[in-house]
This record gives sequence, C-alpha cells and structure tokens, in this order.
Amino acid sequence: MTTVLVSGAVANKHRQGGSIWVRMSWAEALREAGFDVLFVEQIDAAACVDATGAPAPVAASANLAAFEATMAAFGFAGSAALVCAGADGTEVHGLGLEELLAVAGAADLLVNLGGNLRWAPLLERVPCRAFVDLDPGFTQIWLAEGRDVGAAGHDLHLTVGANVGRRGCPLPTAGRRWHPVRQPVSLERWPVAAQEPAQGFTTVASWRGAYGPVTWEGRRYGVKAHQFRRFAELPRTLGTGFTAAFDIHAGDDADARRLHDGGWTLVDPATVASTAAFQAYVQASAAEFSPAQGVYVEARTGWFSDRTVRYLASGRPALVQDTGLGDDLRTGAGLLTFGTVEEAAAGARAITADYAAHRAAARRLAELHFAGPRAVAPLLQLAGVAP
Repeated sequence: MTTVLVSGAVANKHRQGGSIWVRMSWAEALREAGFDVLFVEQIDAAACVDATGAPAPVAASANLAAFEATMAAFGFAGSAALVCAGADGTEVHGLGLEELLAVAGAADLLVNLGGNLRWAPLLERVPCRAFVDLDPGFTQIWLAEGRDVGAAGHDLHLTVGANVGRRGCPLPTAGRRWHPVRQPVSLERWPVAAQEPAQGFTTVASWRGAYGPVTWEGRRYGVKAHQFRRFAELPRTLGTGFTAAFDIHAGDDADARRLHDGGWTLVDPATVASTAAFQAYVQASAAEFSPAQGVYVEARTGWFSDRTVRYLASGRPALVQDTGLGDDLRTGAGLLTFGTVEEAAAGARAITADYAAHRAAARRLAELHFAGPRAVAPLLQLAGVAP
C-alpha cells in the first residue's frame, strides 16, 4: 500500500477544535482514498504549555496530550509522530525517530498543510512534497515579500483559493504555479444532522483572525473584524437569531457591545474548543452566516472555508461572504453568498423560507465537491500517486 505523510498543526492549535478538524480531515480523506497515512507534526519547544498556559516541557505539555487524544480519536494512534527539533536535539513522541525516518523514506508523497513540517532530515526523505496553502492572500504576499512560510523545497503548490493565479485575482504568485484544491470532509464522520436546530444562524471565528492586515502593491487588506462590523445590525434587522463563538479580545469591547446591541448572541469560544464540541455546535445550528477575511474577499481569492464544508456536510445551509467562490462553485441552493447587507438579509430570508430544500442542497454540495477522496483527487493526480 502506498504511504502518504500528512503534516499539520494539531498540537500547535490544541485549543482550536475547528482547526484540528481541518488537518485531520486531510488525513482521513487520504486514508479513505486507500492510502496508508502517517500523520506527523512539528512543534517548537517554546510553543509548549501546560493546561494553565504556562511553559512546559513537550512531554508534560497540553499540546502533546491534545495530539495524542486527537490521534486516538481519529484512528491514527499507531501512525503518528510529534517532532520537536531544536538546538538541543530532536525529541519525537509517537513513533520512534528511526521508525519515523524509515517510514518517511518509504513514502511516496508528503502533504504539508500550511508548511508545518520544515525539519529537513524528514522533509527531504519524501520524493514528492506538496505544500497546501490554507490562507490564500496571506501566503502569497508573504512569499513575495521574502518571508519563510514553509513553502521551500516542495514540488507542488496547492491552495484553497480557487482563483489564485487567475485573471481577476490581483495577488502575486511569488513565482509558483498554484493549483486549486478543495477542503475535504469525511461524510461518514459528518453525517446529516438529524436533530432539529437548537439555534439559528451561527459562526465560529477569531474576531481579528490569526494575522494582521497585509499590503500588496499599495493596497491594504484588512482583517475579518473590518468585514464583520458591516453586518453587526443584521440580526436586529431581520428579527432572527444569530450566534457567534468569537475569540474577541478585551480591547475590542466596543465591538462586542455593538454586536450585542445589533442582536448577536456571543458565546465563549472555549465552549467549542474541542473537536466534539465544535461538531455539536455546528450540527445544532440552523445554518451558517459568516463574513470573511478582507484579503479573501477583496482579492477575490475564491477561498472556501473548511468550517463551511462541515456545515454543508451536516445538511446545514451556509450564507457566506462572496470571495469569488461562485466562479468555481454553483451557489443559490444550500450555499448562498452576499456582498452587501441587503444581499445578506435576502439570503437569510431565502434560507428560512425554504429551509428543507436548502438543507438537502447543502448536503448534495458536500457530496459532489468536498467528499474526502473526491476533494483530494486533483492533488493525487498532480503528484502521480495511487493507492
């Protein structure tokens, strides 16, 4: 059986259930496609903390505990490794170092999500290395600026921004050919939610996003908060329930008050921090409503959220800000887009008015475009690998 290494941030994002789903969905998709999958993650010693957030050795860290629990939950307990490579040597948890290097040497493909794996002794053992960009716009601008995003030393460069490199998307390509790829989801692990929704339109997000604004060719692209403020009063306008699990800094109290006054219910993001809690939150929702990062929208990247994929798979319609994704996917049933407040209101009314039809259409979209093996098929074809 052909072996594929998948690398991504799980221990590094141990408090972010949604982010963990992203990485594990790639691993599951490749396993469902018939490959023997090894999940490997690299972490810096400085990133390791205990349950209180205080610095801790890797072996005693909350990061490692979350990594091990995740691998066990997804069936990768015997085929995973967490690597901490530093000046004092290399510490490996899970597979032993020699076994890890041997498996890598026999593998045919590395799928490096966001460039997590940079440790040369492991990276260089795999004959075909594919870098997968999860943050279109940020990645390309940073590369053009000469920053290290972990893309060096790869044979293929893929992105979840379907329009990157196409006419109409002003982003740099940084001298690389970017191949579009869709976010995969395990339809078995994300079945249609049978229960009646316990809440209305929902989202999960970091208020400002993981990164600050970026600038390219004199144009400044803002963060998600800049987009979200435009829709602060939408729930009150519609008289419909909207809930957000926001990681919102105390310094943004004015924004939190504005959202509350506009009819939003804000919940502690810690309540959806685990993978199980994140899934329960999505599947208890009637639908998703979410603006996007400024660069995704304004550069028309065609970015499509991994979070939205999970709503669709659950039979929950999605109403999301237009990033140019309609150039690549059919919208209007199950998946609706908006650019203005008026369009967002119209989309919410449309979903509510024919909810059963939009639910069914949402699941069909997931089956047609995001089912694990189907989503990763373009990557496998480019890499020339088969199970």
